[in-house]
Amino acid sequence: MALAHVTLATRELARSTAFFHEVLGWTPIGRPRNNVAPAAWLQIAPGQELHLVEVPEFQPSPFEQEYGRHIAVSLPYSAFPTLKERLIAHGAKVIGPLRDRLSTAFSSATPMATSSRYSSRRGARKI
Repeated sequence: MALAHVTLATRELARSTAFFHEVLGWTPIGRPRNNVAPAAWLQIAPGQELHLVEVPEFQPSPFEQEYGRHIAVSLPYSAFPTLKERLIAHGAKVIGPLRDRLSTAFSSATPMATSSRYSSRRGARKI
């Protein structure tokens, strides 16, 4: 069984779509026209999608830091510096790990109420 898509609520659809496209490189794709709320779909990888739904009054849970609802992606450690630069340029707050980890990781929180975690599986390194 494979993961087909993840759906996230966001307060700002256009800004969130641009964030995931410009920061993570996920490609906007067509979507059905029968959605009841404004929505955008992005291709993460072949057969994997992110669906964003605009909910203007959406508020993140206070538990959405490292242990709460978030997207987690893996990438080479060498890509961390440029990814952090793109995150900050798009208004994200970069957050270091809250606990000792077996891999190198950091998280981000965006003004659009989304949380993400980025990790490298190649040994533990301080960031």
